[in-house]
Amino acid sequence: MIRMDVLDWLGEAKEELRTAEQLYELGRYAHSCFHAQQAAEKAFKALIIYVKRFIHRSHDLVELYSEVKDVLHLNPSVESNIPELSAHYTQSRYPNAGLRRPSLEIGREQAKRSLDAARGVIDATDKFVTSKV
Repeated sequence: MIRMDVLDWLGEAKEELRTAEQLYELGRYAHSCFHAQQAAEKAFKALIIYVKRFIHRSHDLVELYSEVKDVLHLNPSVESNIPELSAHYTQSRYPNAGLRRPSLEIGREQAKRSLDAARGVIDATDKFVTSKV
């Protein structure tokens, strides 16, 4: 039986993705990237709770993915975008955290890569978790 908190984390990951998609459509690319990062982070945490039965407090997607890499098989293009997506936890929100003005410097292509990576993480996580139900 799947713990409810796994489904809660996965549900919130999907909600973050919907927010990221809406912001993308509005041309709010930096904010879209942040919510895409959050979507992937919450999906990874759902799977960590499911597999390891504890919550990992990191926001580093590379570190979180390393916890479940042995069970979660991501498309190579998604996997290769995890480091860039991870950086949006701070870079897309704060001035001078890698970019002087993220709202002006993060563009459509970066946001598209972020959305694609987040979708890939959520889809793979959802498939893994629901196959166990």
